[in-house]
Amino acid sequence: MIRNLVIQNFALIDQIDIQFSGGFTVITGETGSGKSILLNALNLILGGRANFSVIGTLNDKSVVEAELDISGFDMRLFFERNELDYFDTTIVRREIYKQGRSRAFINDTPVQLNTLKEFTSGLIHIHSQYNTLELKDRDFQLKVLDVLSNSLQLQEEFEVNYMGFERKQKLLNEQIKHLSDSASKIDYDAFQLSELHALNLDNTDYESMQRDLHKFENADELIAAFGSLVNLLETEGGVLEQLRQVGQTLQKNSTLDPVLDELNKRISSVLIELKDISSEAEEQSGKITIDPQKLIVLTSKLDAYNKAIFKYGVHTQEDLVDLMEDLSSNTDGIARLEESISKLKSELNIEEVNLFKMAERLHDLRKKNIPKIESEIIKALDGLKLENTVLDFRLTKLTKLKRSGVSSLEIFFSPNSGVAAVPVHQAASGGELSRVMLALQSLMSQNVQLQTILFDEIDTGVSGDVAQKIGTTLKEMGKEMQVIAITHLPQVAALGLQHLSVEKSVVNGRTQSSVVELDMTARLEEVARLMSGDTINDAALANAKALMMG
Repeated sequence: MIRNLVIQNFALIDQIDIQFSGGFTVITGETGSGKSILLNALNLILGGRANFSVIGTLNDKSVVEAELDISGFDMRLFFERNELDYFDTTIVRREIYKQGRSRAFINDTPVQLNTLKEFTSGLIHIHSQYNTLELKDRDFQLKVLDVLSNSLQLQEEFEVNYMGFERKQKLLNEQIKHLSDSASKIDYDAFQLSELHALNLDNTDYESMQRDLHKFENADELIAAFGSLVNLLETEGGVLEQLRQVGQTLQKNSTLDPVLDELNKRISSVLIELKDISSEAEEQSGKITIDPQKLIVLTSKLDAYNKAIFKYGVHTQEDLVDLMEDLSSNTDGIARLEESISKLKSELNIEEVNLFKMAERLHDLRKKNIPKIESEIIKALDGLKLENTVLDFRLTKLTKLKRSGVSSLEIFFSPNSGVAAVPVHQAASGGELSRVMLALQSLMSQNVQLQTILFDEIDTGVSGDVAQKIGTTLKEMGKEMQVIAITHLPQVAALGLQHLSVEKSVVNGRTQSSVVELDMTARLEEVARLMSGDTINDAALANAKALMMG
């Protein structure tokens, strides 16, 4: 419920702080006094579009703030989902600036406008005789049926499951699209992977192969080089023979000088190394054989390898291995995607079957309760002086699931005997439509905990006993919820547990609107004024007192 409403610098209002009680509150005031300003301010709290022309002259912004008691409405999940601090008494605020900016807050935390709208729309509802869009809304009609047939819990459970089904279906569609979009890339990746697998990169040393090919291509030069080395060392008069002769000379004279002995030992060591070099050169020269077939194979493999290096813009065999692993990972990812799609399809088939079963139970429960509900509404309308009403809840079963199940409902209505019923929003006049909505809201308030509801002059165009019945209905609704009614009718105003009056005055040359709570004496005078006009006589006061007592 709304505990209080603070409005600052808004149209004709400098600042007001309205304290609301629970139950049934009435608001009265002369035409043009500013009652519509209250509605416009409250609409800002509901997340409505800002009209920056309403900003007053005191400064460059208007502020509307409401203190709401939300205990018992089980809204902790909303606060957790939006990372807001939860309090049983929650403050919501809207600020609008002349520069065209707007800000919204819940418990002093800035929020997006749609977050504010989601929060307050579940707590406060404004209904006007001229705002009958809800009755035209088939979803609202179905909600009325669910509330009155006690199937709301099953419907909400179904809706949660259906939304999960929709999310999973959306994920499936996204995965199928991704798979489809990737089709050409999948084929190309597979082709590339096949190319790289053919290179046998994990078991082939292409650097070594490159060296071997270079050797084969330069075999004559290698043989000549090894041969020249052998010739240099081994031929008659060559290096080895000359060193042996020098060594012999040194050995003969080694006793003459220790240095000669040391030099002889070093020459002996050099002879051993040079002999080893000669043997190695001769051996390597003998190994060099050119196998034309092997050369063809080697050349072919290296050609394929070098083409891959160039094609993929890399530099080493390790780069190609990394690329092959990436492509393999992509292929595995596609395989996992195909597996996920298959799994999702299977899960969705099972969930769809279960959803249909739940939706059919919901449809049957709705259908079963329609006769009783029609009877209750007709009885309520009869109490509001809509006798001879024809009301028909036409429920049809759909073949396709939707968020509300497999039911489609349209309410048909006729206020007069012998007149064929037509869709309710086409059949009723403004006053009749308001009484239909009032009857529905009254019955719904007995079944579920509803939010604050504000009725804006829904009693326009009625009088006498009908007005009395409307007032009684609003008072009864006030026992289950907070009901606020803006009214011009004394029969309604007399029944309020709290009475607020909107007044307009001129202060220092400026017109201002204010809201005051009336005591019993002032209430009596206000109800009398509604009955007799500005001139209040004893008869009007007596009649007002009778209305308030009765």
